[in-house]
Parts: sequence; structure tokens; C-alpha cells
Amino acid sequence: MPDNDKRSDTSIQPAAHNLPSKTATNARSIFALPAPLRRIFDKFPLITYDANELPERAPKTRDEHVLHVFTTEEEATRGRPSFNPGCLKWQTYLRFSGVSFRTVPSSNHASPSGMLPFLQPAVTSAESNNALDPIPSNKLKKWLASQKKVKSVDETADIRYEAYASLLDNRIRKAWLYQLYLEPRNSPLVQRLYVAPCSSQPLVQKAITHQLRSAAALELEKSAGSNVVSALDLLNDAEEAFQALADLLGQDQWFFGQGHPSLFDASFFAYTCLILDDAFGWKHNPLEELLSKHQNLVDHRNRIVEVYF
Repeated sequence: MPDNDKRSDTSIQPAAHNLPSKTATNARSIFALPAPLRRIFDKFPLITYDANELPERAPKTRDEHVLHVFTTEEEATRGRPSFNPGCLKWQTYLRFSGVSFRTVPSSNHASPSGMLPFLQPAVTSAESNNALDPIPSNKLKKWLASQKKVKSVDETADIRYEAYASLLDNRIRKAWLYQLYLEPRNSPLVQRLYVAPCSSQPLVQKAITHQLRSAAALELEKSAGSNVVSALDLLNDAEEAFQALADLLGQDQWFFGQGHPSLFDASFFAYTCLILDDAFGWKHNPLEELLSKHQNLVDHRNRIVEVYF
């Protein structure tokens, strides 16, 4: 399985032997700045700003790791799973590793990277606080690997990994997006989880709701290559994905025959935990019916809840 922390450099570099001379480039380039504008940028050069600082209310000293996720004060106190699959994936993975941490309610605006979750490592003195920057989710695996007292979470080397991971990232995720954000009967759920905590002002809430629905619709339309999104097609794709994953798991406790749960197990659980949660607040939940057809997938979900939550 490839390292999730690595990113390929997609920038295109021109071949050196094809570059024209400096004089010819300045004369012909359509991107060349006029002299007056160039003088302005010489005086005020463009700069890249660092990541946002943490909020002032963030603790300067702490004796435990703190994971910022989408959750409520009550659920965080009880250590309950996050209601957001992206956050729950890493919350679960940290539980697999045996690292001790607590969760706190947060939002994307509070994250230095602009996305949740992120981890604030434990620090015992204000002097060393500056050396412990927040850990974004795409660097959590690398951070865990550097921790001496953390249990190693073995990952599979199965060549089928990417194919099955795409079922989670595409088919199941798309069906989830439609069911939560675009299914009108689940609007009260979106309101309670994502809209109301941001503002009590009706106009602001309306704008946030529109933004959430538009973002989900845009992602689904891009994927479908059409401005028409079919709920039936999405559910059919999810049903096929559940069947394939049920066949993959078989009689094993964990995916790919692993002796212990891995990131793939956490990624799948991030959806199944919430789909099968009676207290989540679904008003319309066809994914539950599709998932419940496969007892081994239901058992997988319940096993993680019982052991790690």
C-alpha cells in the first residue's frame, strides 16, 4: 500500500533545451508585466503566508493529546465517535494505535490547514509549545510512526488495496453525500449537526445550508459528468460496493486477513458506524438497508464499537 503522506509533484517543468533566450522570452511572452506594474511588484513582492495560528483559547500547556473533530461538547466528554466520517476515520485509527487522547468540538475555521481533524500533541511546558505544531490528518500516520510508546498499526501489502479503497472513496462516499446533504428528509439532521452550531442567525444558517448542499451537488455532478444526479444509481453503486467488501472480509475479523485492524478498517467503519447508528437522527436511510444485508459487515462495525469505543 503506498504511503498516504507522499504526494507526487504534478508541476510541469519545461525542458532546458527548448527554452528560448532570455531576450527573446522578454520580447514575446504574453505573460510579461508592463514596466509600471513590474515596478510596483518589485516594491511589494508577493509572499506566501504560513498556516493560520491556533485560536487564542487553545491551551498553551496540556498533558494529553487533543484531537479536534466535528462533535458536540457532550459527545466529546463521553469519547463518542465523531459524526463526520473524515474525522471518525482518524479518531478510530488513533484508537487502534493505543495512543491516549481526548476529542474536542471544533470547526474547519479553527484548523491551521482549514480542514478537520487535526491533532495537538501533548506538551508539558510553554517553552516547548512552539516546537509542537498541530498535526493535520494527512500527517497523522507519519506522526504515529515517530511515537515510541504507540502500538504499531500494520498495513496490508495486498495489491488489491487501492481497488477496494476506491470503493470507499467513491461509491460509498458519494451515496453518503447524497443521503446526508441532498435528501430533503435529512435536512433537519444537517441543520442540527453542521448549521446550527455555526450561527443562530436565520440568514446565516440559510447561507451555510446552501453552501453545504451546493458543495455536495458539485462533487457528485463532476463525478457523474452531468448536472443530473441519480439517487438510484448512487444506491446501486453502493450496494455493489458493500457486496464486494463483504466478499473481501469473508469470515475474517479484519479486512485483508490482518490480525489487527488497520487504516482500511477505520476508513470503512467511519461510514458503517454512522449508517447503523440508531441515535444518529436519520429520517431517510436506505444505506442502512443495503448494509444490513451483510451480517459480516455489521459484525465488523459492532466489533470496533465494542472494543474501541
